[in-house]
Parts: sequence; C-alpha cells; structure tokens
Amino acid sequence: MAPLDAPVTQPEYDAPQKDLYEIGEIPPLGFVPKQMYAWAIRRERHGEPDQSFKVEVVDTPQVDSNEVLVFVLAAGVNYNGVWAGLGIPISPFDVHKAPYHIAGSDASGIVWAVGSKVTRWKVGDEVVVHCNQDDGDDEHCNGGDPMYSPSQRIWGYETPNGSFAQFTNVQSQQLMARPKHLTWEQSASYTLTLATAYRMLFGHAPHELRPGQNVLVWGASGGLGSFAIQLINTAGGNAIGVISEENKRDFVLSLGAKGVINRKDFNCWGQMPTVNSPEYKAWLGEARKFGKAIWEITGKGVSVDMVFEHPGEATFPVSVLVVKKGGMVVICAGTSGYNLTMDARYLWMNQKRVQGSHFANLKQASAANQLMLERRLDPCMSEVFPWAQIPEAHVKMRRNEHKPGNMAVLVSAPTTGLRTLADTVEASRARG
Repeated sequence: MAPLDAPVTQPEYDAPQKDLYEIGEIPPLGFVPKQMYAWAIRRERHGEPDQSFKVEVVDTPQVDSNEVLVFVLAAGVNYNGVWAGLGIPISPFDVHKAPYHIAGSDASGIVWAVGSKVTRWKVGDEVVVHCNQDDGDDEHCNGGDPMYSPSQRIWGYETPNGSFAQFTNVQSQQLMARPKHLTWEQSASYTLTLATAYRMLFGHAPHELRPGQNVLVWGASGGLGSFAIQLINTAGGNAIGVISEENKRDFVLSLGAKGVINRKDFNCWGQMPTVNSPEYKAWLGEARKFGKAIWEITGKGVSVDMVFEHPGEATFPVSVLVVKKGGMVVICAGTSGYNLTMDARYLWMNQKRVQGSHFANLKQASAANQLMLERRLDPCMSEVFPWAQIPEAHVKMRRNEHKPGNMAVLVSAPTTGLRTLADTVEASRARG
C-alpha cells in the first residue's frame, strides 16, 4: 500500500490551447486560459439562489506571489452560498467591492499555476482547499491564532473568487493534501464543515474534548453534526445527537452516537419566555424533560460537558440550561435565528461558558484533514449535483430539503466517481 503522502505523477496528455474551455473539458496541465465559466452573483440580483446565481464568462483570476491557481474539479455546498446570494446577513459586495461574486468555500482540484514565492506546492498537486484567508503579517498570524487576525476572511464568501468556477485563486496556505481514496466530489464536500467542527470541539482551551466526556450535538444528521459525531467518537467521547425527523435516527447512530433524541418530542424551542412568567414555568418544565432524556443516555445526574450549538435562536436557551456546571456551549452559527436568549442565572451561578467559534486555522484544518487521509472519518457525502444544478443545490439547502450529510457539485469533473487526472481526462474525451 502506498504511503498516505505519496507524491502524484500526473499523466501526459494532448489537449488544445484555447482562450475558453467548455465545462468538462480539461486544458493542458498548467495552461491557463484567458477566461472561464463561473456561477456569478451580482448585487442587483440578490435574492433566492435560483435568481441570484447566473453562469457568466469572466476573466480567469491572476495569482499573486503567494497564491496558487487551482483547477476546480468539484466543490462543496454550504449555507454561506445561500447567504451570499441573498445578501443577508451581509452582502459580500460590501466586503470585497468586486463587481461580481463567485461563491463556494470548499473545493477539490489540481494546482494549475503557482506564484513566485510558493514553495510547498507545485503544478499537478492534487489538493483540497480550506476557506480561511489572512494577510499573514500581524501578531495573530505569527505566534497566535490567525482566526483572530483583523485581516481574517472566508474565501468564497468575503472574497470574490470562490469554487463555483473552473479556476480559483487561493493563498498557498489554504491548500491541503487530497485523500486519494476519495472521489473528486467526496474530497470537495467536507473541509468547511469538518474543520469548523474540529475547532469547536478541540480549539477552545481548557474546554477541549477529552475521552469519556459527553457532548450534545444539535442537527446531528447535517454536515456539521455528522462530523461532530464522528470526531467525538474518534476521540473517545460520547455523542448525544439531536434530530428533528425520526427517519434520521439510524443514520446518526451509524456514525457512532451513543444515543439520539428527537427534539419534536419536546416543546421548549425558540426564544425563552420572560423569567418567572407562567410561560417561563411551562418552558422550564419542558426543558427539564429534555434534560432528563439526556440523562437516560448519559446516566442520572450526568449532564453534558459540552453543547455543540449552531441552530442558535431556537435551541440556545436549552443549551445553556442543560450543559453541566463549568461546561461549555460552543456556537458557530444561527441557522434558526440570531436573537439568543437565556436565563443568565444558570450561566453565572454554575460558571458555564458560552464560546463563539468560527471556521478553523490551518493547523486545526490540517489535523482534521489528517483524520480523513487516514480513513478514520467518512465524508458523509449525501448528494452530488451537476454543474448546471448549482443553484438548485442551494435552493434545496435553503429549504432544508437536502439529505443527511454533505452536498457536493461537479465543476470540471465530467462525471462522478473519478479519482485521478488520468480518469478525468479519459472521461472528458469519452463525452466528446
């Protein structure tokens, strides 16, 4: 069996040099066309994904001295693509000021060109891309945590050239080795959610996950939740998954959850009622019933050490209530709303911690990716969409109609199931 980090030698193949290639065509290795196809968003089109995303021919991005041009074979679908299209909670144009925005913050592909100062990567390397960028010139980037840098930004959301295009320019520090046992689409589906989950669980000292600890995971069947369950299990912890549809129970258990709770069996969701009101009393009774459901899994009186929180408004009051004394609620999103409420008495009297978390730095993303390289994790790819259906994939996510796990889309890969450039070139030619 070849080592996990074995170098890849790309095949020689004949292909014409053109100014623009059709989707699914493979240019000569290292040849950069003048233009490319991209799913572009423009400010005047802000709205639902099927309105805001349009295919355009745009100039292929140029690389700076520390950048790399990646030929994108597949990309991942994340909620920030929906946000970028809507222009809510912010418009990406208010951040990067470019005339158009190409969304997409996950990608797998091949290094096609490198800047003059890039030494770690070369043309032909097969890579996945993590989505954190920074300028690299402040104290947080040099001895601290780059995620705290004032220049920190998310590629494909706060930068104009994301992965829903034939080529994307990224900082060289964004690249990581691609797991060779996965297809292009599987490789493209996991990095944003996996690295986000990894930082939430292991990135906030002293509350790093330890063997034997119990973690409540909201949205356990989704992209974030499915990786949280696997990471907790891999680290020797106990994951308690929360679902909203009974048909997702078996999937969550198959990932290694110790137990699963259906939140529709309880009525304590949304903003917390005013403390000491009759409504509050009813809410507290339901929330404590939910807490007892957790104890049925962890043991009587054994509250969770950590809550893996991302729905926000609908679940946050219960998260703060059920986490143990001295435990942590770690939150990375507000998919159900941003107005967080809680009973502060339980927070200060029991010395609980509420911690915000945002993506991951390279060290954390690489540690998470290593688990994928070593086949310790399943990418949990649920659905793959062709290039022409990138807006439909985001509509599905927006309506919460997507299947459990992570979604991917094909970009330059002509079909699913391909794992090498040689296979990709052959499939491209077979399509004509």
